[in-house]
Amino acid sequence: MRIRHLAAGLAAVATLSACARAVMTRVPRGIAPVEGFQAERYMGRWYEIARLDHRFERGMTDVTAEYRLEPDGTVQVVNSGLRGGQRRSAHATARFRGDPSVASLAVTFFPGFPGGYHVFALDEDYRWALVSGPDRGYLWILARRPEIEPGLYRQLVGIARDRGFPVDRLIRVRHDDAPAP
Repeated sequence: MRIRHLAAGLAAVATLSACARAVMTRVPRGIAPVEGFQAERYMGRWYEIARLDHRFERGMTDVTAEYRLEPDGTVQVVNSGLRGGQRRSAHATARFRGDPSVASLAVTFFPGFPGGYHVFALDEDYRWALVSGPDRGYLWILARRPEIEPGLYRQLVGIARDRGFPVDRLIRVRHDDAPAP
């Protein structure tokens, strides 16, 4: 009898875990990941220009993300930033949720807990990107340089606003190696 209860409990945990993974990696309604995505061109260093606040990045400056495509098609991710004067980094593995020509990935920083990473706007020369998580509470504006022109920033914020993101809550990320505005 106990084995049956244990098996039922484990099955329930597995089901809940699968449901949580599906929720945390989903694409928000009305957001379309970029198609024709070329992962090789996306690889390398990106600077975080602005973000919606989250506990895991709270108070961080000089935030960057490094992406490296592996032979098996996964992407190695290293996010880093300064908090309290110390550089902190987090390593993850990302997997495409389907066809790699669609910019929709599941990124796992902690085993069993993937998060959605969906590029929904991308410069044709891969100089800037707008990235969503599993819902509109997650938004990142990324660029290949630590600063972008004010007009481009307003344009990207406008795209995010039009897609329903709470852009009034965006936090601009300071980069010490960026020229003064």
